[in-house]
Amino acid sequence: MAVDKDRVEGSATNVGGKVKEGAGKLTGDKKLESEGVVDQVKGKVQNAVGGVKDALKGK
Repeated sequence: MAVDKDRVEGSATNVGGKVKEGAGKLTGDKKLESEGVVDQVKGKVQNAVGGVKDALKGK
C-alpha cells in the first residue's frame, strides 16, 4: 500500500520548519523562527490528514 502524498509532504514541511526555526534562533531572526514553528504545525496537520486517508484506504 502506498503512503498518501499528504503524509510525505507534511513530513517535508515539518522538517523544513525545524530548519527554519533553527536558522532563526541562530541568527536572532524572530520572524524566521516563528515561520518555522508555523510550518511545523502545518506539516503535522498535513501528515495527520494523510494518515487518516491511509487508514480509510486500508478498510
